[in-house]
Amino acid sequence: MDNTKFSRLARFVEACIHHRVPVTLAFTLMTLLMGFFASQIEVKTVFDDLLPQNHPYVQVHKKFRQDFGGSNMVSIKLEAKQGDIFHAEFLEKVKTLTNQLALVDGVNPFQIMSLASSKMKDIRSSTDSIETKPVMFPDVPRNPAEMDALKNKVLNSPLIYGAYVSHDLKAALITVDFYENAVDYNKIFPQIMKLADAMQSNSVRVSVVGEPILFGWVNHYVPETIKIFLATLLCLMALLFLTSRTWRGTLLPLLAGLSSSVWALGAARLLGFNLDPLVIVIAFLITARSISHAVQLVTRFSDELAAGVPTSKAAATSAMLQLFKPGMLGVIADAGCMIVVVLTPIPLMQKISLIGTIWVLTIALCACVMTPVLLSWVKLPAKYAHPIDISGALERVLGICISTATSRWRYLVLASATLVFISSGIYAFKLQVGDADAGSPILWQNSRYNRDAADINRQFQGADRMYVVFAGNSPGAVKEPAVLESMTSLQRFMGAQPEIGGSLSVADVLPIVNQVLREGNPRYRSFGTTSAENAELFYMWAPDAGDAARFMNPQLQNAPVTFFFKDHRGETVRTAIQRVKEFVAAHPTDLGKYVLAGGLVGITAAVNEVIFSGQVESIALALLVLVICCAVAYRSMRAGIFFLVPVMLSNTITFSVMAWQGIGMTLSTLPVAALGIGLGVDYAFYVVDAIREELHNHDDLDAAIAQALRTAGKGVLITSMTLTTSVVLWFASSLRFQAEMGYLMAIWLFISSVSALFIVPAMISVFRPEFVVGKRKLVGGVAATATASRSTAALG
Repeated sequence: MDNTKFSRLARFVEACIHHRVPVTLAFTLMTLLMGFFASQIEVKTVFDDLLPQNHPYVQVHKKFRQDFGGSNMVSIKLEAKQGDIFHAEFLEKVKTLTNQLALVDGVNPFQIMSLASSKMKDIRSSTDSIETKPVMFPDVPRNPAEMDALKNKVLNSPLIYGAYVSHDLKAALITVDFYENAVDYNKIFPQIMKLADAMQSNSVRVSVVGEPILFGWVNHYVPETIKIFLATLLCLMALLFLTSRTWRGTLLPLLAGLSSSVWALGAARLLGFNLDPLVIVIAFLITARSISHAVQLVTRFSDELAAGVPTSKAAATSAMLQLFKPGMLGVIADAGCMIVVVLTPIPLMQKISLIGTIWVLTIALCACVMTPVLLSWVKLPAKYAHPIDISGALERVLGICISTATSRWRYLVLASATLVFISSGIYAFKLQVGDADAGSPILWQNSRYNRDAADINRQFQGADRMYVVFAGNSPGAVKEPAVLESMTSLQRFMGAQPEIGGSLSVADVLPIVNQVLREGNPRYRSFGTTSAENAELFYMWAPDAGDAARFMNPQLQNAPVTFFFKDHRGETVRTAIQRVKEFVAAHPTDLGKYVLAGGLVGITAAVNEVIFSGQVESIALALLVLVICCAVAYRSMRAGIFFLVPVMLSNTITFSVMAWQGIGMTLSTLPVAALGIGLGVDYAFYVVDAIREELHNHDDLDAAIAQALRTAGKGVLITSMTLTTSVVLWFASSLRFQAEMGYLMAIWLFISSVSALFIVPAMISVFRPEFVVGKRKLVGGVAATATASRSTAALG
């Protein structure tokens, strides 16, 4: 830092400390004001925030979701514990639940399908025409004859048997969809779960899945998440109290973290943002950064007092002056890595990016400025707050770090780091984009939701849906035999994928109508040979266009081919999309084209594609931002390259662990990964700057490294130890995602601290980068003089 910049910083620091009363008063008033706004923020998931609005799959989904189904479909399975479903008590439950679902907030009543729905039709022939009558509407069969008739209808209808009644006849399925602009998970979840639980009995088991239910469970666990968050803070407070043995070392870092949270949440409320429950882990991660910066300042303040600085104001001034640059560099690097996520074209990512960047920037005020200002009032205590002293253990750990960095062991450290980087980098390529496991990765596999999903997938075609729409060039295109044959071929082709349990299209219906019209002769189970014949079959089957709405639009121009999936893992979705594209490319038609893709799996495919491109882009830009920040701060491009080492190491290890543990790169993990890049280098900034400061006083590199590790390294050790231990509490979360992110945070913090305490000092000792040691020629860690004898002595 040149003298001009140093003098400006010194004047700023002195002004903050000198005017500490008005500065503290203004900060307190603003914090109270932001706290008022923060208290009004809503904790909820907004469905539209999850969608990449301009993606072609999403455009198709939004265009056709009203008629062909959205991505918020809920599937409810009623299973008879003994016997089959064909008895009055069971069927009465199906009817009651079907009717009551129409009263749920935001429900699309035209998309409620079950055995008891008026839209579930049985196709029969009469002397004059084809009759389509409800299978079991409005009444449940009351005698054995009616029950047998219903059973025969189910067994003879491929649109019901296997789709809405299980093949073993022990379960019935109800599906319900919602108007997506009216979806409110906080309302839908309790209403549906109340209805489902009311159907549970000694003879009936109920399973419920769907996005509104999944995110309803997430919201259900918000109070638990908040409790874990508070318990983590209490644990953190206890650990800080244990290590620092002072109230200032305990309360001031926590105050910095809490005040930055208040400012950030208040800003989010002013911007009109809500707080998604899944991003609470990011909130803790940023809060941890604020605490980390404050711990460094408190540690340096204590060192200054112990070194004989006469007053608290002088010690606070000195600590702030020495640590302001690395602290601000860390804040800017974190903010830069977070803001690049805004380029991901998903509203939730953009909101997280903006509020995360604001949150990180508040650390500059709440920790880097206010912590030393408050420290200026603190006096050196006459005795410690408790008798437990672990400073000896900390000194021994730091002694190992010092001896490693200043001896031949440094080469082993760098060789080991290189080996770990290469091996973890190779394994990290196995990281999945999208969900890596069947069921929802947000919840544990033994959660009720994932058990219900497994049960439904076991007995039915699949709870997750994707539809590909044949968009005709003109009205009536769907009547053409070539189009119907193409849809059938697509269904057969996609059916070879094991994860697809079944499919449905209008091409499945017309052959049944044709067969019934021919007195049930199976020879006629096919389409008509001309569009006119197919038009007659359409009319005979559904004279009321509303009954056929889920199969085609009234103009017979657009029709979906719906596929039922056993899971929506990233590989499953990518394979399905690729296979559809292969079929479309190999079977072109002049009558129209297939457009991808609607339903939950279609939306998931769009999100995964955006994340895949966004992951590479965000990480690359975050690394570029880091290089630029370091290059500008230290006026050396080599500095940017130097600091990439701890970042790349911590990220390749973390990504390889994600691949090993089956944690996919999803909407929830992408911003954590981007922020992790900044997290991987913050500790290194403090150690490097401490070494630089020491070399301003003398020419002994080994001594500079040793002193830097005893001061800045001590802060790194305390912070990483307390934070890493505290996040273990997240493992108790009912949300698997929260637990896994706590696990990843612990890895990031641990690897970052190891890099700062072992790898970075070893790199400086071996490579002696000019931005750290200047232009002096170093031999064996000691500055060489113009005389050869001193160089020889240094070598000796």
